[in-house]
Amino acid sequence: MDTINELFQEQIKDLHSAEKQLVKAIPRMIKAASSDALKQAFQSHLNETETHITRLEKIAKACGFSPTGKVCNGMKGLLEEAVEAAGEEGDDAVVDAGLIAAAQRVEHYEIAGYGTSRRLATLAGYDDHAKTLSETLDDENAANRALTDVAETVLYPSIMAAEERELDSDDDEESDAGLATSKSKNARATTKK
Repeated sequence: MDTINELFQEQIKDLHSAEKQLVKAIPRMIKAASSDALKQAFQSHLNETETHITRLEKIAKACGFSPTGKVCNGMKGLLEEAVEAAGEEGDDAVVDAGLIAAAQRVEHYEIAGYGTSRRLATLAGYDDHAKTLSETLDDENAANRALTDVAETVLYPSIMAAEERELDSDDDEESDAGLATSKSKNARATTKK
């Protein structure tokens, strides 16, 4: 690799592979999610991801190269973790929060890739492609914010409320046990008299 243009092409191929892998993985994450808000965020991003693939293919065609033939191993690893998160069992809100954590790792990876590719496009003189990559970068940032919003407004409050109820229940059990012990001691003291 000797030129910015060659590096740019490699980055586009890498992003194309990443997005293609993501299109296959998101439906599994939708199926694993319990929260309607999370399912909707994933579905929305799936639709955007298909648009991102089309944009990358148009950029590659305009530059005279094929976007295929490269495997994005970084995305492959991140999606393995996401599939692992999708297979977890437990409290629905906590499992959904784990799905968001995995999805946000994916988003941050894409944000880095599109940011770099946009800059390389500018350096290579592809101002129109830089603009297209900026649009996708904006989409990725918005998807990341949407996931944060679901976590902060839906899942975390639900998780915290459930944990507080659990603590209150434990306190009630301890209090009941203490009361029973106290009554037992009082009964023994009364019997001794």
